[in-house]
Amino acid sequence: MSDWQRVPYGLVFVLAGIVLSTVRAKALNALILGDEFAHSLGFDPQRERFILFISVGLMTAASVSLAGMIGFIGLLMPHIMRFFIGSDSRMLIPASALGGGALLCIADLISRSVLPPMELPSGVVTAIIGAPYFLYLLRRKDVLSV
Repeated sequence: MSDWQRVPYGLVFVLAGIVLSTVRAKALNALILGDEFAHSLGFDPQRERFILFISVGLMTAASVSLAGMIGFIGLLMPHIMRFFIGSDSRMLIPASALGGGALLCIADLISRSVLPPMELPSGVVTAIIGAPYFLYLLRRKDVLSV
């Protein structure tokens, strides 16, 4: 269980991860197009992957340690935001962070409102929203042939 006194410590790691990811957004855009393309633009693909891995690790560790495991937000929000704002990582990374926070607030509101005075875990609501959308994404990409 977390309390508000721990949030600033986690916020430091989340903000560090967001800043690191945003600073390396051009390299991420190049990596999306392939290692050869990224290398031709002057990026070292292995180095960039390592830096981005550290960035994602910082954000994930801080978020999970404070809020617990909330499924599907990190998997789905970048895809949802990419639909609205495009694939440029310079905009996609901060928009995904804000969208994920907004989705979690909405899921929490729903979880508190469905069966008063009981509360559903927010992770149940995000799973109910996220699982069908995730299956839709898999089907649309023809990864899953059902």
